[in-house]
Amino acid sequence: MRKVAIVGTGLTKWGVRGATYKELVQEAGKDLFDDVPNLDKPEVDSLFVGSALVDRLAFQAYPAPIVAEQLGLKPSRMAMRTEMACVSGQSAIRVAYASIVSGLSDVAVVVGAEKMNLPSMAEVQSSMACVLDREWDGVNGLNAPPYFALVAQRHMHEYGTTEEQMAEVSVKNHDHAATNPYAHFPKRVTKEKVLGSTRIAPPLKLLDCSGITDGAAAVLMTHGDAAKRFTDTPVFIEGLGQAQSGSLVVNLESLTTWLPLKRAAADAFKMAGVTVHDMDLAETHDCFTISEIMEYEDLGLCGKGEGGTYVTEGQSRIGGELPTNLRGGLLGCGHPLGATGVAQAIEVTRQFRAQVPQERYVGGDWGLCHNLSGNANNHAVMVLHRGG
Repeated sequence: MRKVAIVGTGLTKWGVRGATYKELVQEAGKDLFDDVPNLDKPEVDSLFVGSALVDRLAFQAYPAPIVAEQLGLKPSRMAMRTEMACVSGQSAIRVAYASIVSGLSDVAVVVGAEKMNLPSMAEVQSSMACVLDREWDGVNGLNAPPYFALVAQRHMHEYGTTEEQMAEVSVKNHDHAATNPYAHFPKRVTKEKVLGSTRIAPPLKLLDCSGITDGAAAVLMTHGDAAKRFTDTPVFIEGLGQAQSGSLVVNLESLTTWLPLKRAAADAFKMAGVTVHDMDLAETHDCFTISEIMEYEDLGLCGKGEGGTYVTEGQSRIGGELPTNLRGGLLGCGHPLGATGVAQAIEVTRQFRAQVPQERYVGGDWGLCHNLSGNANNHAVMVLHRGG
């Protein structure tokens, strides 16, 4: 099997943008091509576009040809859109990896993009609820905040997790976002501000929730033999895992243990030949503060029910056991669904290249990216390694 590397990165500023979907793609593409100046666009034989709700929010059901045109690309081997709700971006990277490993592609661009802010917030919220089974969970209001509130309530009941511990996740990730010029919310917050913010779905408050954000991200990928043509520091994808469990909330295996995450992580670490304790940094899916606490536990960083203590002890801060969500996570950066997984890979890549502000630089050799989607019924894990 061929090795597969990320050799270029591109990002837009994330936030409530006046830019259209196509303009966001152009911005990310320009940043990517500026990062790899010796790339000739005709070399790009494949394009993979991660977008979750482009059909409903940008009114484009066929985005890959549009993205190709906006970037000046003419893919001759592979072109497709991947859709897996919040895992759409990492899914695009995963398909690009498979295409390059198999020899179907040699040089691929992956773009994750979402235009989420519309004049009508009701339209946005109703579109996001389409991720759920429409006839059951959807019509009963179990969209993201109520569902993750159930998770938080149950975790608090079973393990004694507190609102103060969840608030600490938000404080940490906003501290990191304050160092990130691309972030939607680049401001520090206090624990008191988190606890006093508007209640959305108890116990979750506004600052326990990720934002509705416009943004795009892009990476250039190629096989190991070609990687050094584009960069002195390729970042290799060494492990991948993805697992799913059911769809309806009533059929989930557990509310307080994400078994698909445990399975996906085990597969990714086995493929890479490492463990979570070999990681130097992690990007995890903190769509809500309780999510990151659960991820510490189910990735194996601490025991079940100990995630709240893990964050309050500073173990996921710089200097702790595993610095987590150094770009600010979804809480600090925002969450343009299809772009998030790609941006996570970019953060790890730029950390390895020392291309991030010194305040959040940790570097290292091994990095983890994790995404979840829906009612946490689907999880994807990717392990990256710094080349040189």
